[in-house]
Amino acid sequence: MTDPDYHLDTLAIHAGQEPDPTTGAIMTPIYQTSTYVQSAPAEHKGYDYSRSGNPTRTALEELIAALEKGRYGLAFASGLAAIDTVIRLLNPGDHVIVGNDVYGGTYRLYERVFARFGVKFSWVDLTNLDNVRGAFTPQTKLLWLETPTNPLLALADIAALAKSAPQEVLVAVDNTFASPALQQPLTMGADIVMHSSTKYLGGHSDVVGGLLALNDEKLYNDLKFLQNAVGAVPAPMDCFLVLRGIKTLGIRMERHSQNALQIARFLEDHPAVKKVMYPGLESHPQHELAKRQMSDFGGMVSIILENEEAAKRMVMQTKLFALAESLGGVESLIEHPYSMTHASTAASPISVDPALVRLSVGIEHVDDLIADLQRALG
Repeated sequence: MTDPDYHLDTLAIHAGQEPDPTTGAIMTPIYQTSTYVQSAPAEHKGYDYSRSGNPTRTALEELIAALEKGRYGLAFASGLAAIDTVIRLLNPGDHVIVGNDVYGGTYRLYERVFARFGVKFSWVDLTNLDNVRGAFTPQTKLLWLETPTNPLLALADIAALAKSAPQEVLVAVDNTFASPALQQPLTMGADIVMHSSTKYLGGHSDVVGGLLALNDEKLYNDLKFLQNAVGAVPAPMDCFLVLRGIKTLGIRMERHSQNALQIARFLEDHPAVKKVMYPGLESHPQHELAKRQMSDFGGMVSIILENEEAAKRMVMQTKLFALAESLGGVESLIEHPYSMTHASTAASPISVDPALVRLSVGIEHVDDLIADLQRALG
């Protein structure tokens, strides 16, 4: 069921998800167990304790590997738990290059947690290859990038960055905004792909989780050790919910992308909007890269209004766009990053514009969504 020749929509339904051999159940069972009976000391059927492994989690891990065209997958209790595990590969004194536009939780984890243990971080504009090349040092061990970025929707050229990185530097891509339905970084030279499966993979705003996908066996074994040793693993029910959500990933991403493009065009023509950031617009400075690197442009749209007051007023006046953090669900969400998802970056070099509004465009009828935004903008 993991034939690489299958299309993503087929893999999303079948990869890692064989019918239950005992009952024939077509859906992967929720193995709600903490431990497993052994026939003799250290002799078992592949599982001994559910922090170390669980059959429902195994199905999800095999599925994300297949979707990202990788060999291995690992599941975690959240996207930040997945990022945390990657950073634990490093030692004090190691250096990380990070994009200067990232999720606020990533910035908080790096600068307020791991920096205290001697890991050094440089915040670099990854859209400029010369800047990135100049940032590498003998101590650099990891290049961490989001593309599209959160919340400014800038793009990093994955293939070019992977090619420019020294051999000893791991290239990790947060692929949350695109999902594997639109972009598969391992095929472009990345070493690790990370997802907050809370978002488009789960797709229904009812589960929190994180995933990694990769190809290198040693790297997988190192991360697998950390997954077990640190223990930030998802519960079986959480894995089941992500498995269920992924089955419709392809068709959902089509609708998210269709709606977002129409909304971005509407907003670009609205007099109250100073700037629209969406890779599908020809006005986006990296539109050509988006066409080359992604199969579609996703469901995230960011805009700049006149000032912070206008931004806060807008997000409080929508009805269909619910004011909430997170993204990637079937329902549309709207938020003010400066005071919400990116509050941890305030007063930092990567602080976001207080006039910024971020939209997670859902799969409702686009005419209703545009009418909702029109009312909110006045």
